[in-house]
Amino acid sequence: MFYHSRMIRTPTDSDWQQWNRDGVLPLDDAIGGDELEHLRAAFTRCADEAKSGWLAGVKAGTRPAAFFDLPDPMALDDQFLELVDHPAYYGYLSAFSKERVTFLFAQFRTVPAAPLSYVGWHYDVPRETNPLHMKVQIYLDDTTPDDGAFGYVPGSHLENAGPYPLVRDPDSMPGHRVYGGHAGSAILFNSYGMHTSMVNRSGRARRSIILIYEVFNEAIFSPEQYQRFADRLTTPERRQLFRLERRP
Repeated sequence: MFYHSRMIRTPTDSDWQQWNRDGVLPLDDAIGGDELEHLRAAFTRCADEAKSGWLAGVKAGTRPAAFFDLPDPMALDDQFLELVDHPAYYGYLSAFSKERVTFLFAQFRTVPAAPLSYVGWHYDVPRETNPLHMKVQIYLDDTTPDDGAFGYVPGSHLENAGPYPLVRDPDSMPGHRVYGGHAGSAILFNSYGMHTSMVNRSGRARRSIILIYEVFNEAIFSPEQYQRFADRLTTPERRQLFRLERRP
């Protein structure tokens, strides 16, 4: 693939400080050049092929109209699977998880323009029951605050943070920051923190890829989920990352 010869990026002292303080870390230019163009083309092709099924589901009331996720994305294109341990951010995930990062699943998501956000401010998992849970969101197009960019409340991942108010307008959440970015930029964040997709007022759809990880624990061990990709998961690290084998 495009990036096998690239060096793995790892967090600097400044990155560690920002991660611990804010719970969110923008990674500019994570993916670029031919790799980005091939990724965008593959996403477009797969979305075009799946669009009719999504629209039929919306009409039948079985699929959400506010966003569209590619079904079973890891099986749709070889490049999609390679994103999971991409060197632009995998070194960060490994470091922040003390080398126990485990991949759960991905969302290849299109968010149409709309007068409201499709999701309110929320955290993904309760810290009381889940070990560290992290996500990487990759923008496939230049994304401004008006394009439904990612919003996060820096510091909201901390144990003594909050409480936070219920707000109707995402822009009214106290202390939040909106993280736009160029195509190919990524945002790594701690899912304990409050976050949302801001309102997409741009008139164009926002496309992004969301990769979801957690620190390994027995509750998520599931060797059958990615067994069909075993011929490409040949190193101990990859087999543990995709839960074919337990982390030691």
